[in-house]
Amino acid sequence: MTFWDQSATALAALVRSREVSAAEILQAHIARVEEFDPLLNCFTDRTFARARAEAASVDARIAAGEDAGPLAGVPIAVKNLFDVAGLPTRAGSKIQRGARPARADAPTLARLIRAGAVLLGALNMDEYAYGFVTENAHDGPTRNPHDTARIAGGSSGGSVAAVAAGLAAITLGSDTNGSIRLPAGLTGVFGLKPSYGRIDRTGTFPFVDSFDHLGPFARTTADLALAYDFLQGTDKVSGKLDRGVEPGRVAVLGDWFEHGAMPEMLEAVAAVAQGLGATAKATLPESARARAAAFCITAFEGGQLHKADLRTRPEDFDPATRPRLIAGALQPAETIYQAQRFRAWYHAEAMKVFEKFDLLLAPATPCTAPLIGQKMMVIGGAEVAVRPNLGLYTQPISFIGLPVVCVPVVSSGMPRGVQIIAGPGREALALAAAAQLERDGVVAAPVAAL
Repeated sequence: MTFWDQSATALAALVRSREVSAAEILQAHIARVEEFDPLLNCFTDRTFARARAEAASVDARIAAGEDAGPLAGVPIAVKNLFDVAGLPTRAGSKIQRGARPARADAPTLARLIRAGAVLLGALNMDEYAYGFVTENAHDGPTRNPHDTARIAGGSSGGSVAAVAAGLAAITLGSDTNGSIRLPAGLTGVFGLKPSYGRIDRTGTFPFVDSFDHLGPFARTTADLALAYDFLQGTDKVSGKLDRGVEPGRVAVLGDWFEHGAMPEMLEAVAAVAQGLGATAKATLPESARARAAAFCITAFEGGQLHKADLRTRPEDFDPATRPRLIAGALQPAETIYQAQRFRAWYHAEAMKVFEKFDLLLAPATPCTAPLIGQKMMVIGGAEVAVRPNLGLYTQPISFIGLPVVCVPVVSSGMPRGVQIIAGPGREALALAAAAQLERDGVVAAPVAAL
């Protein structure tokens, strides 16, 4: 039996029933990492010695008749902006890798370990989470397991590629402007960006306090919901995955969220809409302005955070990150004041839409995964830069902190992701919709054929 292609829920059941040991499952995943990570470049740090000790502890608890936890023996990994005891929290940067090692795991990681998970290591990302491609100047690009000539997306590229390739069953990432949803869509895995503030960010390296979210990746909705519950510090499945979704309360977002999308992306949204019985369209007004305001706030807060290093160590920044942080740091305060004022108005307008609908649907990206090194792409008939424009449809949503499940639509070609967007605090409904689509065969996340 192979273990790397099993869900986290299935792996934990095997371990808890004593059919296999946590050590056996771990060794299968270590072998998978050693075989394929040199090609994919997901891991920046491997913690195999720690993982073996954690797996041995799980097996010892089970042998003693104890409950080893709902994630017993499940191999996981985290984006390298999460604190991992004994490792510097590099956040994709050259500067931070010289920092003092973390004294303890981030609370989110610690909760998964207490539930029985074992940590394989830390994962590649865009420098300081400022990017959508994970083409890191210091650690190299992470490759898409479905086509290694293409990007995995970012900034959580290592996290999604590890799940898509069967290197880990669950991984953790972060999302400021789309860094969970966008790479999940490009690599064909499930990703959850919870409501803003729903998960404690203690023990993670910040980017933009106004927008930063943490969330999980997995290959099934059940695993996604289970991980989410432990990230919150609860042991109940918030997803209520047997719950149905009312068809009349789901709508497809039009206007901004259709403009420029490739036909295959609109087809993916249509497949999800049909699966959920959605026939209506909805509009979030001024979404183009929301994206612009998100850009302003992102650059400003990021620039302020790194201002000291920009002055003293500019040469140590990724060349793709440095100019954007410098420009952001130089923005006048009046720009940010107006952007935040608009943010409040946009949130109020979105809440009006949610009075009529429970869920909204939109593409995760305007296209499937671009090639590594690709600088330009065509959107709506215009040639635009790849790096800033992959987040066209994610930025207006995280701008106001809405919860989203990104689902991978079944396709014979490159993966296509669709955002299932809910009102604040309604992650359970978005998860239920994703589970319904998964049961009906509309969405799925099989391990990539490497």
